[in-house]
Amino acid sequence: MDKKLAQTAGKVAEKVIEHTPEPIKDKVKEVAADKAKEKIVENVQDKGHQLTEKLGNAKEKLVDKVEDNAGEAKEKTQDFLLSARDKLGKVVEAGEEIQEKISSASKSDDKRKVKGVSDIKGIGSIKTAKDIKGATKIKTIKDIRTISS
Repeated sequence: MDKKLAQTAGKVAEKVIEHTPEPIKDKVKEVAADKAKEKIVENVQDKGHQLTEKLGNAKEKLVDKVEDNAGEAKEKTQDFLLSARDKLGKVVEAGEEIQEKISSASKSDDKRKVKGVSDIKGIGSIKTAKDIKGATKIKTIKDIRTISS
């Protein structure tokens, strides 16, 4: 039924347009064109405003997200640097302790010093039965110097 109503309204509008004088038709066309232009301009402006609002909101969200991520990255970097500093401090302390032990050991204990190749005895320096002192070569009381002499 709506179709029949729309068809009859369309036929009536056509008849009215046919019987309307030309100056009025031109005036109606101008007014319709102006209204259409206004509607199009309003529609475009509304869409432009909506777009700028969306862009503004997206920009604010992005700025917040970047700031949050930057803060987290800064905290992680600071934590890493602090832990690295602590570890390096421990390594330095351990190195200093090792240096102290080495220097004190070399000053007080020459026996603990690592021997080089030249310090190792060779075959020629090993005593044999001929090199052992006999009873005649042992010092007596007469051979020992006293404080008074």
